[in-house]
Amino acid sequence: MGLITRLLTLPVTGAPLLIERLATLLAEEADRERLDDGSVRGELLSLQERLDAGELSEAEYDRAELRVLRRLKEIRAARERRLD
Repeated sequence: MGLITRLLTLPVTGAPLLIERLATLLAEEADRERLDDGSVRGELLSLQERLDAGELSEAEYDRAELRVLRRLKEIRAARERRLD
């Protein structure tokens, strides 16, 4: 498709192309956030701080830590699958 044709059809094709590009960008950002383990590591640190402050019992901490570590493992496994 030539430049002139693209410019002439832009009023008709521009909106769908923009929507497609926006959807792609949103999907990429969602994937980046889903595979970011920074928030999970922050949650582990927060749990430790709450335990140290006496806001959590050992049993509550253990349950919460196990849940967070599972999420961390899932994130890392998803990253590995993505790289393969």
